[in-house]
Amino acid sequence: MKNILPVLLLLLCNACASTQPPESPSRIAAMNDLAIFAMSLADTQYQYGGNSPENGFDCSGFVRYVFQKSLGWPLPRTSEEMSHAGVALSANQLRPGDLVFFNTQQQPFSHVGIYVGEDRFVHAPKTGKAIALVNMRENYWQSRYDGARRIAAVP
Repeated sequence: MKNILPVLLLLLCNACASTQPPESPSRIAAMNDLAIFAMSLADTQYQYGGNSPENGFDCSGFVRYVFQKSLGWPLPRTSEEMSHAGVALSANQLRPGDLVFFNTQQQPFSHVGIYVGEDRFVHAPKTGKAIALVNMRENYWQSRYDGARRIAAVP
């Protein structure tokens, strides 16, 4: 009985551990396409409340537009609302198409972008700037990182 207790405890801990199931090749391809589409919108100007290439984007309008046009998946309108969608990830689990969140206005989850790989994400930064690809390892972004989410197919 003494020897069984540690084994049962280990099994219980493993059962509670959060693991991500492997992704299908078709999902990986779709998310890579989404990341490429997001980057194709580079140079589109920032516009507070904007949600189209013609009128410009704010950060959440940009993410919402990319997911809707690429995959037909509707997302919530604000970055804070998006921070509740999908599955939470640790930074070492990031894959292209995942959402990355930052505290840029002294408010958690006040900014969102789309991870594209190699520690980079694409986002709509601020007034006077355009959609840009940036490195998450820059001190500014590292110090403001709030987490990431993986969006599953939306019915």
